[in-house]
Amino acid sequence: NKRIRLEGHADERGTREYNLALGERRANGVLNYLIVNGASRSQIEVVSYGEERPSQSGQSEQAYSRNRRVEVVGR
Repeated sequence: NKRIRLEGHADERGTREYNLALGERRANGVLNYLIVNGASRSQIEVVSYGEERPSQSGQSEQAYSRNRRVEVVGR
């Protein structure tokens, strides 16, 4: 009965539209991995925030790499 949300994120480089699409592709990659390993698609939601919710501020490569991520959130 558990549900999860996969939240895709991107760094601030690129356009807003590109980053939203990139975040979605990242989250869908994790979704596909979970499904191949037995997860039920009906229990997983995919959302992209693009560059809107950075994990770390700044314009260093370290900040960029921390902002390129997928977060798994239990619901």
